[in-house]
Amino acid sequence: MTNVTPFRLICAALLLAAPACGSGARPAPVLRVCSDPNNLPFSNQREEGFENRLAWLIAKELGSSVRYTWWPQRRGFIRNTLAAGKCDLVMGTTLGAERVLTTKPYYTSTYVFVIRKDRHLAVTSLDDPALRTLRIGVQLVGDDYANTPPVHALSRRGITSNIVGFSVLGDYAQENPPARIIDAVIAGDVDLAVAWGPLAGYFAKRSPVPLELVPVSPAVDPPGLRFTFDISLAVRPNDATFKEQLEGILERKRSDIDRILKDYGVPRVPVAETESR
Repeated sequence: MTNVTPFRLICAALLLAAPACGSGARPAPVLRVCSDPNNLPFSNQREEGFENRLAWLIAKELGSSVRYTWWPQRRGFIRNTLAAGKCDLVMGTTLGAERVLTTKPYYTSTYVFVIRKDRHLAVTSLDDPALRTLRIGVQLVGDDYANTPPVHALSRRGITSNIVGFSVLGDYAQENPPARIIDAVIAGDVDLAVAWGPLAGYFAKRSPVPLELVPVSPAVDPPGLRFTFDISLAVRPNDATFKEQLEGILERKRSDIDRILKDYGVPRVPVAETESR
């Protein structure tokens, strides 16, 4: 299987047909944002995520304030928010996601190996022989436990019996349910994990024990299984003028956006490494 998107973005790509919204409309006095209320480092209802900070940065440029439509970012998220006309902007989805209109990317990140430094595991590649014996935490999407890129890559190598799965949806009664995979590394319940970089980077900075993050290698597992993804803003397909307006803001505020991403520990992949994709 090729072209597998990062775990939290799969549901956002399942956009149903959107209601009409004039592409030439003036900016609203309120920036209406579709967001997850319990999903740090991306967003939460206390507005502590980097997507929350980016939303306010954009709103300031527009001379607006921010109003959220909160909805868990899982199956049905887009259908019940952006496509339903309850909000106008999704803060993070893969570049070119189907049935939405995406801006130029505002960051590119990668899956990473997450390892306790005191374990002294020098794993840098999916082809490392040590992966055949170590307990490996991986992320699984949805109730049907769909596979993420690390699961596909490890399965191709015959590495299945020592995999420990963590549903990215998790128990929504807990704070930030996707973080359980990082908690397992910290507690020693798994020897290492393969996790989406922004999630890993944020919780690694807050870990009580030092963690090491190593970008997954190879970045593209032949014939085309990707581990790096360009992340964009998303609007309705007929909001082309709004999309162009957002791209202007992303360009003007590039240094501020980079600072936000650095504050949250988001692993970044240089643009040059993604141009050939």
